[in-house]
Amino acid sequence: MYMEMVKMKTIGVLTSGGDAPGMNAAVRAVVRTAIARGMTVKGIRRGYNGLIEGDIIDLDVRSVSDIIHRGGTVLYTARSPRFKTEEGMQEAIANCKKHGIEGIVVIGGDGSYRGARDLSLHGIPCVGVPGTIDNDISSTEYTTGFDTAMNTVVEMVDRLRDTCDSHRRCNVVEVMGRAAGYIALEAGIATGASAIAVKEIPFDEDACIAKLIAQKESGKRNFIVMVAEGIPLDAAGDKEYSEKLAKRIQEKTGIETKFARLAHVVRGGSPTLRDRLLAARLGDAAVEELLAGKSNLVMCLQNDQVVGMEIGYALSLDRLYKGKVKPGELEAKYTPEQIADMHTFCDCKPDRSR
Repeated sequence: MYMEMVKMKTIGVLTSGGDAPGMNAAVRAVVRTAIARGMTVKGIRRGYNGLIEGDIIDLDVRSVSDIIHRGGTVLYTARSPRFKTEEGMQEAIANCKKHGIEGIVVIGGDGSYRGARDLSLHGIPCVGVPGTIDNDISSTEYTTGFDTAMNTVVEMVDRLRDTCDSHRRCNVVEVMGRAAGYIALEAGIATGASAIAVKEIPFDEDACIAKLIAQKESGKRNFIVMVAEGIPLDAAGDKEYSEKLAKRIQEKTGIETKFARLAHVVRGGSPTLRDRLLAARLGDAAVEELLAGKSNLVMCLQNDQVVGMEIGYALSLDRLYKGKVKPGELEAKYTPEQIADMHTFCDCKPDRSR
């Protein structure tokens, strides 16, 4: 409970970047919490594009009724290169003032947080809610949409296994995840895949082939090889690696092998219980942070507790965790004590990719 509340009359809510199951549950939580606190809520459609163009609507309790179970986002979403320009930023700020928007809850991934940070620094308080199927935001243990995406992959691979078993086939399945292998790894384990290829761990293709041959000789009839999207395993960055892997498996093992790419279908569908609950907790907490006078934060799940983290710090932590920090980058922004804390966080964070 917060001791001091600011007198904020109107807030906005938007979804940005790639859609994720559970975004609607987060929107619902934001709207209902804000209204319960005596505020009015504006829905900003099509992300930062809508903020720039003034595509803004009134939201009330009935507006968000019957959306908690729906996939996608009722506010629509888009990526906005224009928002990265000073002209786009000023148009967005002008529309905030025009509609009386005093703070915004931004639901999306790391790119969305950069926009929220920039708005906050321009005087429009923003709080982020992690919404992406990729689970690639290092400051939080889970992102809204990840659980649903994994369950969708598991259901579809289970179906593929049925037909693989009937024909004694192998199926190389490529799944989404951008630069992170979380979906491939966890869904691969859950479906009993013979092999899993993710960016974070060197993939031994020869060992994979040998294992498939051994499994075939032992009498196994169905084979699943799970691959995270965008795995270029050669110097040329071969983007068709998964398809070529399927061909090589068939050539070297004698097992009929098919290729399946589970792409945007993984983003859709009704969110799971876990994603609905997580979205509700994060959305509610985001509104409470705005009411407490907080800004430039992203809500995170850590040890099953919802906590707020400064966006710039969270983005730096993400870069450190993913090995993208340049020499001197952290030293220019943080104290030695803060940098030590960041390294401790990265060392202690459970890494599902290893």
